[in-house]
Amino acid sequence: MNSDIERVLVSEEEIAEANKRLGAQLTKDYAGKNPLFVCILRGAAMFMMDLIKHVDIPMEYDFMDVSSYGGENTVSTGDVRIIKDLDTSLLNRDVVIVEDIIDTGYTLDRLVDLFKTRNAKSIKIVSFLDKPSRRIKHVKVDYNGVKIPDEFVVGYGMDYDERYRNLPYVGVLKQEIYATK
Repeated sequence: MNSDIERVLVSEEEIAEANKRLGAQLTKDYAGKNPLFVCILRGAAMFMMDLIKHVDIPMEYDFMDVSSYGGENTVSTGDVRIIKDLDTSLLNRDVVIVEDIIDTGYTLDRLVDLFKTRNAKSIKIVSFLDKPSRRIKHVKVDYNGVKIPDEFVVGYGMDYDERYRNLPYVGVLKQEIYATK
């Protein structure tokens, strides 16, 4: 797998530092509350599990599986589908949406609107990676791990065709890997 990577964009050390920084800020901002962290599967699972190790307050978490890509697509279609919904009510809850990467913003725009209709008390977004140059839908990123350029990345939970999720870093995938499909 490593031979398919053009270069490492975010190292293991940088990942650990971002998680520690974000966890400390979330701990401070949610002191005295019991927020519900909503992990957007599958890409954000590694990030959330590492992140919450640094959140030192009572909290709960749940998982939601949504997609705006599908299959081997490397660009969002804009058609956001809910594959697995939450098991937890959002009524009067402080919700923290945990996302691996914000690209076009379609997914989070849809989720924020949905969570508002479910009467969440507050909705904040924490994203490990932010790719602002690709934004189509305006979404406010409340907690941002690392801003990255417009390159196709994999690793640390993010995939191409369900591969590379287990890389311990974020790397730029060689274009010839996905350009031939």
